[in-house]
Amino acid sequence: MEPALDAVQIIREIKRAGIRFIVAVPDRTTSENVLKPMQKDPDFQVVQVCKEDEGLSICCGLYSTGHRALLLIQHTGLLDSINALRGSGIEGQNPVCMMVGLLQLEPGVKPTKSKRYGLRIVEPILDAMQIEHHLLETSGDIAKVVPAIEKAYSNQTPVVLLVATEPK
Repeated sequence: MEPALDAVQIIREIKRAGIRFIVAVPDRTTSENVLKPMQKDPDFQVVQVCKEDEGLSICCGLYSTGHRALLLIQHTGLLDSINALRGSGIEGQNPVCMMVGLLQLEPGVKPTKSKRYGLRIVEPILDAMQIEHHLLETSGDIAKVVPAIEKAYSNQTPVVLLVATEPK
């Protein structure tokens, strides 16, 4: 079995991808070991927002001024902000990069096989919208972070990094 997600490695890869702005609606999957350390890290400017669609708009605004940002949210917030993602990310051709915590995903279960309806529909919705997404389950998956962000900025398209378990 591969090692669990390592928060320090995730933060390192986010930096390597040139992300300096973190826009966040705190979620239980990533807050403790990813967001809180980022708030103390001088390499990041953390902007906390109340609504996920507000965060999408801020990420688009940062992109238009030459900055890279990462939206850190929970899957329920992703579902809540689908229309904003469609308009700003896809039709507006903005590389909105999102790290989405999959709250209460059962260990070892793929999101599409979850007992929780909200988790089961995340990937099919992203597929229908033709939004690239990657599941981060183990330390080996962290290598997907930089290429996914680079591709999003290169193609001016959104990308979603789905965090399956709380990073340690």
